[in-house]
Amino acid sequence: MADSNTWYKVDNVAKVFLATYNRRDTRSFRVSCTLNEKIDPEALQLALDMTVKERSQFEVKIHKGLFWHYLEVTDKRPMIELESDRPCPTLYGPEVEGQLHYKVTYWNNRINLDMFHALTDGNGGMEFLNIIVQNYLKQKHPGELEHISMHSGASQNSLNEDSFKKFYDRKAKNDPKLPKGYKVHGLKLGYDQLQFFEVHMPAKSVLELAKKDGVSLTSYLGARLMMALYADMPALQRKKPITISMPVNLRNYYPSQTIRNFFNSVYVSHVFDGTEEFKELAKEFDEKLKEELTPERIALKMNSYEKLEDLFFIRMVPLFIKNPVVAAFSKRESKSVSAIISNLGRIQVPDEILPYIEGYTNYCSSRDLFITVSSFKDELVFGVTSPYRNTNVLRSFVKGFSDSGIDVTLYATETV
Repeated sequence: MADSNTWYKVDNVAKVFLATYNRRDTRSFRVSCTLNEKIDPEALQLALDMTVKERSQFEVKIHKGLFWHYLEVTDKRPMIELESDRPCPTLYGPEVEGQLHYKVTYWNNRINLDMFHALTDGNGGMEFLNIIVQNYLKQKHPGELEHISMHSGASQNSLNEDSFKKFYDRKAKNDPKLPKGYKVHGLKLGYDQLQFFEVHMPAKSVLELAKKDGVSLTSYLGARLMMALYADMPALQRKKPITISMPVNLRNYYPSQTIRNFFNSVYVSHVFDGTEEFKELAKEFDEKLKEELTPERIALKMNSYEKLEDLFFIRMVPLFIKNPVVAAFSKRESKSVSAIISNLGRIQVPDEILPYIEGYTNYCSSRDLFITVSSFKDELVFGVTSPYRNTNVLRSFVKGFSDSGIDVTLYATETV
């Protein structure tokens, strides 16, 4: 554990999460791993204790300074719990004062890691979960996995790096603003509730459909979601663009091994005229997405998080004034987004660990319809978060796959 006096500033993505969290959109995410055996609580606690020593970056408390939030190392021991709360619970704020900003829970044979997004992104959270799983399995199966490691191999300095600041280019231009987009219509759930759904499909079958249409998996899924949104779109709103937001792991574009936030979002929009065929829409989506993923476009978006804070007079604005401004900008950007797809890609583990793991599931809290996607072995899993009473979009989205011959399994939690 680092010295108890150690502290450092949060990154600029974290500042957005800190300024915009609320009871519904807690700005937390969940990554879960389901094993092929029932969880032993004592072994899981020991595995977490071991992992904390290897990844102490998350043993911090977030504090408010005069001009910024900062992270201070704490010696508080994380304790595992039997799962009793909703996915993506509140992990920051007055109601959880004194607690850590992440939580490890279990239920039957599943291990859950809920994490406040200000600490890390999905990439960092998944590695942390996998190290817990690795340490757990080594205890339960002594002598079988002694030389197996799921660490990135990064140094402590690399893990702690603020990569936004490191790769920021002051000469970069501003990214153009998006027009106001279509939002899912209908009432939101009461009492700041969310609905969580889990959708399973055979990965190979869906990939074959995407390949047949000549597009990437992300583009295929994005086009399917656009069609589902349009099917539920009121006639009077059909002149508005449907915009899909997709977080992008910037580690794929910059030489970074940071465990802190290092992602940005790209957007694909389409205004429907009612004559669209899915295959043509998917190709258009794919072309637009490729344009957004060029190094030049990625650089513009990466810089947007740093540019505002780089201005001296903004840095000197007190936090109690800065937070509402950041929240206002975030809300304005949200008005452009119809739904979000976060593709975590294929989750890979050492071959020796494969027999012990059944699968993975991921969720993210949101003010909009949010779909996380990941694949493991030959299973494609969607973790769907929705604040809406209306489930028509999800039903239409799933129907698009089943009508194409895909076997779909859908699970739903209670509204929580």
